[in-house]
Amino acid sequence: MKYSPRFLFYIVFITIATFFSMDAKSQKASLHWKKMANGVWKAEVGKPELINFLTISGVPPKTAAINNMPLATFPITENEIKVEVYDGKTYLRFPLDKNEKIFGLGLNFKTVEQRGRILKLHEDHYGGIDNGRTHAPIPFYVSSKGYGVFINSTRYIDIWVGTGVRVDSKNPPDVRDRNTDKKWSASPYSDNIEVLVPTEGVELFVFGGPTTLDAVSRFNLYQGGGCLPPKWGLGFWHRTPTLFNAEQLLNEVEGFTKHQFPLTVIGLEPGWQSKSYPCTYDWDSGRFPDPKGLIKTLKDKGIYTNLWINPYISPEAKFMNVLKPFIASHTVWSGYIPDYSMKQTNDIIGNHLTKNLLDIGVSGFKMDENDGFDFWLWPDVTKFPSKIPAEIMRQTYGMMMQKLNTNLYRAKNQRTYGLVRATNAGASSFPFVIYNDYYSHRDFITALINSSFIGTLWTPEVRSSGSAEDWLRRMQTVCFSPIAMLNAWADGTKPWTFPEVEKEVADVANLRMQLIPYLYTCFAEYAFYGRPPIRAMNLVDGFSVMSKETIAKVDSEKNPYAIASKKEIKDQYMMGDNLLIAPLFTGDTSRKVILPIGKWYDFYTGELAGESEIISVTPGLAHIPVFVRDGGIIPMAVTNTIAEGKFDLAIRYYGQKEASYNLYDDDGKTFDYEKGDFSWRTIKVKRDQKGKFQGTISEADKGKPNNIGKLTWEFKTK
Repeated sequence: MKYSPRFLFYIVFITIATFFSMDAKSQKASLHWKKMANGVWKAEVGKPELINFLTISGVPPKTAAINNMPLATFPITENEIKVEVYDGKTYLRFPLDKNEKIFGLGLNFKTVEQRGRILKLHEDHYGGIDNGRTHAPIPFYVSSKGYGVFINSTRYIDIWVGTGVRVDSKNPPDVRDRNTDKKWSASPYSDNIEVLVPTEGVELFVFGGPTTLDAVSRFNLYQGGGCLPPKWGLGFWHRTPTLFNAEQLLNEVEGFTKHQFPLTVIGLEPGWQSKSYPCTYDWDSGRFPDPKGLIKTLKDKGIYTNLWINPYISPEAKFMNVLKPFIASHTVWSGYIPDYSMKQTNDIIGNHLTKNLLDIGVSGFKMDENDGFDFWLWPDVTKFPSKIPAEIMRQTYGMMMQKLNTNLYRAKNQRTYGLVRATNAGASSFPFVIYNDYYSHRDFITALINSSFIGTLWTPEVRSSGSAEDWLRRMQTVCFSPIAMLNAWADGTKPWTFPEVEKEVADVANLRMQLIPYLYTCFAEYAFYGRPPIRAMNLVDGFSVMSKETIAKVDSEKNPYAIASKKEIKDQYMMGDNLLIAPLFTGDTSRKVILPIGKWYDFYTGELAGESEIISVTPGLAHIPVFVRDGGIIPMAVTNTIAEGKFDLAIRYYGQKEASYNLYDDDGKTFDYEKGDFSWRTIKVKRDQKGKFQGTISEADKGKPNNIGKLTWEFKTK
C-alpha cells in the first residue's frame, strides 16, 4: 500500500509533536516534599529505581533521635529546585548563593570545598585526582548555609558544582572583557548545582540545620546513626607481613611486649589462607596448624585477631559447589564473584565464615579490593544472577560485604570493627573504616577531614617512611584517627623501626590508649546523635564567624585572616567537641593554627594558646599540636590497656569557665546498649566559694552500667 507525501508528512508531524509534548509534560512536573522526620524531607522525581542505597543497607532511620534535634524548616526555596526527566535521564538543579560553600560529594583527598568542581561519582580506587572516582562516592553534599542534599541513586552520577552558567540564571555573572578587565575569570560564577542521573527518576532528600553539623547529623541518623565500635577496636592495631606463620606472629607480639608498646589488634594478611587471589577463606594448615589455639593465646594477652579477605573465591574453596549458582558471569584474578545481593550467597558464605572463623574467636575482617581500578574489578558488562546491573553492584558491593559481616557478629551479640576499601550512602552504621594504597600524608589528612561530611570513616594508616621524622609525624596523626594502625604487610616495619624516635612513637601510642574513654564517648555521640567523631573545622560552631575585634587586630601582612578564612582548611580538624588536632608534616618546624571563637589551651601544658585567632606553633618533634577549648573536660584511662569491667579514670579539665561533659558507659563489646543497657554519666566542674575548681560525676542510673572505678582530677589550667 502506498501513502501520499502529504499523509507521510502528517504522520511524522504527529510523532514529533507527541514526543515534544511528552517531553514538555515531564518538564512541568513539580516536586512534592514529604516530611519524613524533623528536618528531613523526601521527594520523588519520575520513576525512581526500586534498588537504592537505603533499600540495600536495610538499616532503619533513627527517627526518634532526629525528632529530638532542634526544629528545622525547609531550608531551600522550593520553586528554585528544578527537575526534568527526558532522554531516559533525570536532570536536577539546586540553587546556590554567591558566597555559599559546598562540602561532601565523596571521599576527596585534595579538596575540601567542592564548589567549582565537576565530578562523576563512581566507586573506584582513588587515582590521585578528585574527580568523583573514589572509595566512597557518596552523593550527599552539605552547605555552609546549614542544609544537606542527598541523591539516592546507585548509578554513576554527574555533578556540576557551581560551574554551569545558565541563560535563565537568576544571578548571572558579570560579562567582562578579557582584553581590558583584570577581573575577568576563566571560571565565571554560577548560581546552581546541576546533577545528571542516568535513570528515569530518583529519590531526593533534603536535610535541615540550622547548622552544617546539624544537617550532617540528620543525614547520619537517617542512615541508622554512626557505628559504635567495641572498645578494643579503638586501641593500637598492627598488621603483620603477608606470609607470616603462627610462630612469627607470636614473636611479633613478643616484640611489642619487649618494647613496652601497646597492642590491641593483630592483623593477618593474605597468607593466613590456604590460597588467596583468589581466596578460600580457610586456614593454611602449614603456617597455622592450630588457629583456634593461636587466637585463644592472643586473646589471653588482650589481643584481638583481624583477618584479610577479598571478594573473589577460589575454585578450590570448600563451599564453591553450592555457591556456583550465585556467582557473576566474569571472574577477577581467576576467582568467582559472589552476588551479595542474594540471600543464598549470604547464607553460604556467612555460614562458612561463622563456623570456621567467628566461632573460633576471629574478631573482624579487613575487606580488600572491592573498590575498583577497572582492571581489578568486574567490567560493567558483567551479568549477576540477581539481575542487578553491574554498575549498581560496583557502587554498592563494599557496603553489601559490610552488611553481611555486621549481621554475622550481631547474631553472636558481638560488636566488630574492621577495614574496607569501598562504601557508599546508607552504610554509616556499619563498623568499618576505609583505607587504601595511596600514601600521601597531607592528602590523608584532607580525606580524614572530608570523611566527616559524608557519614563514613577513614584511617591515615602508617606503612613505611623514608625518615624518622616522617615516621613519627605519621604515627602522631594516625593515633588521632578512627583506627590507629601500623600496616606492615609489605615491608615488616615495626613501631620501633626508627630507634631515634622510638620513645616519642610509644608516647603517642600510649596517649591514644589513654584517650579511649574520650574517643569512645565521641563514637557514642556518633551512634546516638549522628555527630561524626572526627570533624572538619567547617562543622565547628564559631570557626568561620570571627569577632570584629579579632579581625581588627590581625596584621594583614603577617597574618591575613580575611584571606586565610576563604581558603580551604585541610590540615587541622576536631576530635569530638573538645580537642583540636593540628598535624605537622615532614620538613615542618612550625605551622599556623586557626582557633575558633573562644579561648583554647595547650593539651600538654594547660597554658592559654590563644583566643579566636591564628597562632603560630613550634612544637618540636615530640608532640603533635593538640588544643582544648575553654571548659574542655577530657576523661582519660589511667592505664594503656583496654579495660573490661571497672576502669579507673583521670579526668582532665582545661580553661577558666565552669563546664559539664557527658561520659558514655556500657559493656564495650555487645549490642546490649541497643536495649538500653548503657549510661551517660555527667561530669561537672565548678568553682567553690573560694574560687577553686571542684569536680563531680553523677551516679549511674539504677540497673545501668557502672564501670567507672577510682577517679582522679587534674585541673590543667593554673
